[in-house]
Amino acid sequence: MTGGSIAVRRLSQQVSLFSSSRPSMVTSLFNTRVIGAPNTLDHRVFIEQNGSVVSSFHDVPLFADQSNGILNMIVEVPRWTNAKMEISKEEPFNPIKQDIKKGRLRFVRNCFPSPWVHLELRCSPSDLGGPGRSHPETKAKGDNDPLDVCEIGEQVGYVGQVKQVKVLGIMALLDEGETDWKVIVVDVHDPLASKLNDIEDVERHLPGLIRATNEWFRIYKIPDGKGENAFAFSGEAKNKKYATEIIHECNEAWRRLISGESPARTPTYDLSIRNLTNPNSPGLVTRSDPTYANLPADSRQPPAPIDPSISKWFYISSVQV
Repeated sequence: MTGGSIAVRRLSQQVSLFSSSRPSMVTSLFNTRVIGAPNTLDHRVFIEQNGSVVSSFHDVPLFADQSNGILNMIVEVPRWTNAKMEISKEEPFNPIKQDIKKGRLRFVRNCFPSPWVHLELRCSPSDLGGPGRSHPETKAKGDNDPLDVCEIGEQVGYVGQVKQVKVLGIMALLDEGETDWKVIVVDVHDPLASKLNDIEDVERHLPGLIRATNEWFRIYKIPDGKGENAFAFSGEAKNKKYATEIIHECNEAWRRLISGESPARTPTYDLSIRNLTNPNSPGLVTRSDPTYANLPADSRQPPAPIDPSISKWFYISSVQV
C-alpha cells in the first residue's frame, strides 16, 4: 500500500461518477524542493509546479482529469517508511515535514505482522465545517486536518510525489474521539486500476487488504502506550459513492477556509492560507511577496541516522493475523 495526500482545490457541485477506464491526461510538471536531511527537525519538502514552489494544501488542483473523476494526491508517508511525515497546515506554502511531539521527531512503530506504514492522501480540511461539529453518522467531530487517503497500488512512492488516483471507498477511523476519514484510492497507472472501480473490487482482487488496513489502524498507537482505535460503521469500508460525498463535504470546508468565510486563525489553531492560484482568497500572494521570495533553495542531503529501536517489532496480543 502507498499513501499520499490529495491537495484539494474545488470540487464541483455535480460530482461525476469515477470512470473505470484508464484516462489519458496531461498534467503540469510537479517536482519537489527538498530542504535539509530527512530525519532532522529542519527537513522540509515543498511541491514545485513547473519549477516554482506552490502550496501543497491550496495550489495543487483536486482534479487531474475532471471528466473522468481522476484526482491528484501528494505522497506524505511512502510504504515501508516510519517517519510521520505530513503537510504542515501552519507554515507558509505548506511544505511536508516530519511531525514533532515533545520536541522529538515522530516515527510510527512496527506492529507485527505489518512492517509498513500506510500512505496518506490529503484532500482539504476534514473537519466537515469545523472541529466543533459532529458528523451525523459517526457521531464524532472532525479532526481539523486534511483528508487522509490510502493508495493501494503496487508502486512505492516518494515524499512529495503527486500521483493521479481514482476513489474506491472510505473508512471512518475514530481517533481519540475525532472522525479521521481514510479514503481508499488506487493509482490510475497501477496494473489493476482498470479492475478496481468500487470497494467490493478490492476484496475480489486484493483479498484481505481492507481487513489488514483496518487492523493496522486499530492497533498502531498501542506501542506508544495508547489504547486501540475504533471505527464507525463497525469497521465497514463504505463504497465509492459515499466516499465521493465525504470528499465533497470536506472540500466545501476547505473552500470556506481559503475564501475567508471560515477563520484561518482561532484560539486553538493558526492555519496558513498563503497561495498563488485562488484569486478571491485573502491569502493570495504574488511571487514578489517576501514570504515567497525568501523561500529556501533546494539543499537536499542524505538522511540522518535514526535510533535503531525505530525498527523494532511490537507484538500486540489482540492482533488478528
